[in-house]
Amino acid sequence: MHMGSPLQLLLIAIVVLVLFGRGKIAGMMGEFGKGITAFKKGVREGSEEVEKQAADEAKDVTPKDATPKDKV
Repeated sequence: MHMGSPLQLLLIAIVVLVLFGRGKIAGMMGEFGKGITAFKKGVREGSEEVEKQAADEAKDVTPKDATPKDKV
């Protein structure tokens, strides 16, 4: 994939700015930032849940097929 020269990127940025306006672009970037924050929060909460579940399973050392009479 060919990256454009800095001049081409600047031209694209100017065209986008003219088409959408500064306010619209700022609003889109704000929403993009909120989306990234929400994604990171979801990943963090998901990993905490997995760790908690693994810790709970590690505490239960009884065999899954054990009957009540087998337990001490």
